Amino acid sequence: MKHADSWLIRNASAILTGLRGAAARHAGPDIRITRGRIAALGSLAPMPGEQVLDATDCVVYPGWVNTHHHLFQSLLKGIPAGIDQSLGGWLGAVPYRYRGLFNAEHLRLAARIGLVELARSGCTTLADHHYLYLPGMAFDGAQILFEEAEQLGLRFVLCRGGATQVRQAEGAAAAGPETLGQYLDDVQRLVREYHDPAADAWRRVVMAPTSPPYSMPPEHLRETARVARQLGIRLHSHLSETVEYQHDIHSHHGMSPVAFCAEQGWLGPDVWFAHLVKLSPEEIRLLGATGTGVAHCPQSNGRLGSGIADIVAMEAAGMAVSIGVDGAASNEACDMISETHAAWLLQRAKAGERALPRYQGGDHEGGAHVAQVEDVVRWGTAGGAQVLGLDAVGTLQVGMAADLALYKLDQPRYFGLHDLGIAPVVGGGRPTLRALLVGGRLRVMDDQLPGLDLAQLQHQARQAVLQLQRAAGLRA
Repeated sequence: MKHADSWLIRNASAILTGLRGAAARHAGPDIRITRGRIAALGSLAPMPGEQVLDATDCVVYPGWVNTHHHLFQSLLKGIPAGIDQSLGGWLGAVPYRYRGLFNAEHLRLAARIGLVELARSGCTTLADHHYLYLPGMAFDGAQILFEEAEQLGLRFVLCRGGATQVRQAEGAAAAGPETLGQYLDDVQRLVREYHDPAADAWRRVVMAPTSPPYSMPPEHLRETARVARQLGIRLHSHLSETVEYQHDIHSHHGMSPVAFCAEQGWLGPDVWFAHLVKLSPEEIRLLGATGTGVAHCPQSNGRLGSGIADIVAMEAAGMAVSIGVDGAASNEACDMISETHAAWLLQRAKAGERALPRYQGGDHEGGAHVAQVEDVVRWGTAGGAQVLGLDAVGTLQVGMAADLALYKLDQPRYFGLHDLGIAPVVGGGRPTLRALLVGGRLRVMDDQLPGLDLAQLQHQARQAVLQLQRAAGLRA
């Protein structure tokens, strides 16, 4: 695989930039990359020493930025005991049941599977909410994850999950929590070893207790927020995925989940939450006023029957909106093409569900006006970079990091399109990835990753699933 200092991408059929309004598209048709940055867009002639990448019949997008994932779940897809469960039952039947059965080899393989799937969908940056931490673990999961992301050449943000109290859903699988001191000591170790505050960082660390209020009591949440800001790192967690969040926090604390987080110092432009499916208008106003972000996970929320987050209303209120694939155990996939396709469809469906006939005061027939493809691309690229604080990533404009995906529209599902620029989002499926560049380095070419044997990876996955099933007592 070539690692040229300079590239000229020529003759793209369409370029979507991740920007707003009229700037959401660029006529191109060429993009010049110099020393890992975008140097020019327009009609450009080759310069001496440039590698030329032919983008004829291709669409160019910024690399997707996936802001919420659980890579270890790539070996937990479609588990029968959890396939028809909503969140509470699914947690007990799948991640809590199996996480204690993972060894270092399982985690490394799961990470590789998930990272390969993401890369082949055009993803260049991901944030993994890793909560596979148990007392006495014999391996360093963070090290494995950083190593696997580096091997594939992707930008990687480790959201260090964990808990200082046991959640009821863990049941018999509970192995005891960490102490607050152990948790914070490890976060500080990870910051020393891996965290880079640069605007185009390849590695970041985030304070990410697994799920307030279940994983930590209020005083611990307040301390994690204090320490995170002292360290200069961001905060992330799950919130308001189902009505149980509303019920439990109201029952124990007499307030909404968002108000509870506000009391613990867990709102602000350095905070983003996954899901936020169940919010009141007042909660959306508070999140917007504080600039808090969201990782929208439409496929997981649909798969678990949780609902559809109203990210259009959230963005209008001032929130930073991004897209995450969540874990493959509640999605059965983890690619950004199918995720953005779902986001495009479901925001329109949600608006359509609110439509009323005119005699009942309705003012619209359907919801097709609320989410354009350019919005979805912006959420999945620039929006993701915003919530992660990667200010030099996420858009195609001069001076930005050269993270971009070239999609070749050579599959029948894309034939007959009048606007090729919208194809990856509206067509679903997965277009052929002509090329993926991260920081100007070529990571995928014609759907091929260097040194990767997909058949071997498939075989390894099958063997690992059998091992986990035996460990869970489901096979002899």
